Amino acid sequence: MSELPIERVGERIWEVPAGARAGMRVPARVFADAELLSAIRADHSLEQLANVATLPGIVEAALAMPDIHQGYGFPVGGVAATEPPAGVVSPGGVGYDINCGVRLLALPLDVGELGARRSPLMREIARRVPVGTGGKGSRDGLRGIRLERVLALGPRALLEDLGIGSEEELTVTESAGCLERADPARLSPRALERGAGQIGTLGSGNHFVELQRVDRLYDPPSARAFGLREGQVTILIHSGSRGLGHQVCTDFVKRMDSRLRDYGIELPDRQLSCAPLDSPEAQAYLGAMAAAANFAWANRAALAERARAAVGAVLGPAAARGLRQVYDVAHNVAKLEQHDGRTLCVHRKGATRAFPPGHPELPGAYQDAGQPVFIPGSMGTASFVLAGRPRALELSFGTTCHGAGRRLSRTAVRKQVRGEVLRDRLEEQGIAVQAGSARGLAEEAPEAYKDVERVVDVVHAAGLAAKVARLRPIGVIKG
Repeated sequence: MSELPIERVGERIWEVPAGARAGMRVPARVFADAELLSAIRADHSLEQLANVATLPGIVEAALAMPDIHQGYGFPVGGVAATEPPAGVVSPGGVGYDINCGVRLLALPLDVGELGARRSPLMREIARRVPVGTGGKGSRDGLRGIRLERVLALGPRALLEDLGIGSEEELTVTESAGCLERADPARLSPRALERGAGQIGTLGSGNHFVELQRVDRLYDPPSARAFGLREGQVTILIHSGSRGLGHQVCTDFVKRMDSRLRDYGIELPDRQLSCAPLDSPEAQAYLGAMAAAANFAWANRAALAERARAAVGAVLGPAAARGLRQVYDVAHNVAKLEQHDGRTLCVHRKGATRAFPPGHPELPGAYQDAGQPVFIPGSMGTASFVLAGRPRALELSFGTTCHGAGRRLSRTAVRKQVRGEVLRDRLEEQGIAVQAGSARGLAEEAPEAYKDVERVVDVVHAAGLAAKVARLRPIGVIKG
């Protein structure tokens, strides 16, 4: 249990003052209600957030979303903006799965029209999508991928070289699926080796492909702008940069840790290893991280292509042609952005960009509604579609949460849940399950996560993002 002092400073906003711990340059601020705050205080995530507040060049506050939980250095659900030149970039503030993110696809049919074809569709997606810790994606038409072009261009490389995706899909992808600072030369041979052949693979852990139905609309005009209607079938894809991104983080944590003394940086936790933004180490990391982010966007584009092929095989060519991408958004990334006339390096670790209506980075179709935001819950509960709001720019550098947030570790939940029993329970609830292993299924049991409805209510009430639609799972594929 955290013993750091914390006080309420606003509607569902709490703050650990800057003087609560030696070295804190700014307060540590948490978005939560009283019940979620109690859960947050049960692990070391508040201490980690206070540590983040000691980073050189950090501005305003170290921020935590209501899904915050303990991570590597930074808590998962943490946000920190640093200002050049004194400000730093920290690989731990992005995490090991660089640009882990979500892509939502909307089918041109309702759940009633899907009917008995649900199970065959789930089996076909599972057949086409490689899962697990390894997994080779070089099949089903993906053999022509050129890794260096993917690292430099993201999903545009797949479109130009293989005809995967479309210009419209690039438009409804955060940053058009490409960070221009990407420098493939900054990746180690080991990172390239780990990424080879992994485009179009799901991975393991909390990565998933979920078949859903739109269960409720909260904001019908925004739902129409996003192309969503009640009863519609959707597919949500959650994956990232696989072994390539993991290796980038591993390489640069070690590299920056070795230079901390040279830059006169003292940290309360070496897992926060960092480097000044204008240093060679930071510039190299930003180039490598951007390349890994591009890889992840391409990976989700390839996974979406596999899902489209499965839809075509089971539901017919018209359904495949009518499958459209709502949006694709990252939740593990550091980006140089303009905020109040300042260039800031915004770290989002387990946190989602949530820009409001009228923001110049949004596609024209979403200018009035705001940026789509996806907050998955668990495979037995619900996921939410939200839209970014102006208060997010005022309070959180245009950011909201990325999920329900873990309540129990994987080890702890395995002691409570057996995968085979969980599978039966989900099937009884009308949720078809395809999983790589019973152990992996148990680790992602609904019991492991906070109440997603409560988490979403916090960000809605705080004005970071507004609820648009609720999605209920009808089928889940796990690594």
